[in-house]
Amino acid sequence: MKEKLDFQSNVLIGALLFGLFFGAGNLIFPVQMGQLAGKNTFQATIGFLITGVGFPLLGVIATALAQSESLYDLAKSVNRTYSILFTCMLYLTIGPLFAIPRTATVAFEVGLNPFISEKYMQFGLFIFSLIFFAITLYFSLRPGRILDWVGKYLTPAFLVLLSILIIATFVKPMGKASLYSAQANYIDKPLFTGILEGYHTMDALASLAFAIVIISNIEKLGVKDPNRKAIEVCKSGLICVAGMSLIYASLAYMGATSMGSVGSANNGGKIMSMVSEHYFGFAGKLLLAAIVTVACLKTAIGLITSCSQMFSEMFPNSISYNKYAILFTAFSFVIANFGLNKIIQLSVLVLMFLYPLAITLIFLSLLAPIIKKQRDIYRWTTILTMIAAYFDFCNALPETIKETAIVSKMIDFAHMYLPGFDYGFGWIIPSLGGFIIGTIIWGMRQFRTLKI
Repeated sequence: MKEKLDFQSNVLIGALLFGLFFGAGNLIFPVQMGQLAGKNTFQATIGFLITGVGFPLLGVIATALAQSESLYDLAKSVNRTYSILFTCMLYLTIGPLFAIPRTATVAFEVGLNPFISEKYMQFGLFIFSLIFFAITLYFSLRPGRILDWVGKYLTPAFLVLLSILIIATFVKPMGKASLYSAQANYIDKPLFTGILEGYHTMDALASLAFAIVIISNIEKLGVKDPNRKAIEVCKSGLICVAGMSLIYASLAYMGATSMGSVGSANNGGKIMSMVSEHYFGFAGKLLLAAIVTVACLKTAIGLITSCSQMFSEMFPNSISYNKYAILFTAFSFVIANFGLNKIIQLSVLVLMFLYPLAITLIFLSLLAPIIKKQRDIYRWTTILTMIAAYFDFCNALPETIKETAIVSKMIDFAHMYLPGFDYGFGWIIPSLGGFIIGTIIWGMRQFRTLKI
């Protein structure tokens, strides 16, 4: 048994963590954010890094500190029913409902769309997604070698390909970000808009799922002590954070400067395609196709593996890991063929509800050594967060639904009584209130026990 990992092992775990996190949305969202933020790109990028990098790392550390074996175990301090429901919702969101199908559609629309005529687009998506998920399933059915597949091979290949494009944007900039005005919410609240934009990566949610993969691989390398595992997660996580932060900032810079040469586009994928063609012509399109496909493939493998492991452990008497992997892959293939735009539109609703619950669970788990996983604190914090998050969910609904009498009254109520709701953070004050209430109740129980 090892007391700690050597530097090479930390780099390998950090590469695995980076490889699992950095996928479809991680490429397209910061580029689009940079183009919309313009001269306010720096503030927007800081916000994006908070939710896109900071919270995912905290999620893995929190799981290790709480000595939890899974997300189900992590959320069980609220109660068993909530733990089952929340775990299923989160895994289905980062799994077959949204994130896994998105990996295939992003890889297709960003990488191969430019080579296919509109007439054959749907058929092209069908064939591409079929091949994409066949490869994903092949690797997912061999979870024991995920450290080799992702950490040693796919992540380095992705970094080499992406670095070529990023270096070109710095060596020969397309323009100056300071010359372009910010648009939409980036005009007056770039930091908060960047924070919300980081939601789209789903990495804070995924961290609670990927934690089991990271921690189990640290155990395989010989570290068994719970406290030491948390330290090794931190060390490896810092390597991941440095890499992700550098790439996010570079992609945002790419988007912010692209207006000077390639013009605007309605999504980050198209912007990257135009930038690639600007620098490298037809070869740039091929380069981008390789970058996006590798990035999305490695994320899909990690997601299928994590989801299948979790469901097979949570429902051990149902079906095996391999059958879950096949089921989730097949379902993701079907959803992917509805197209990228529909997947993103629906995912926003769920993210606005799930993210506050995930963030509060992360912070409660970080405090687990102090609050001892006290149920009153977990329950009150979660209940009030859930109520407030429901208002954010309503605010993200399509305009036709928001204009109905009941929903519009709920949104008006939230605007009036929930501080920060206009910025998408109306849940923060209620969650703090729930934490305080739970702490007071816990203290009163302790006092009564001592008095008796």
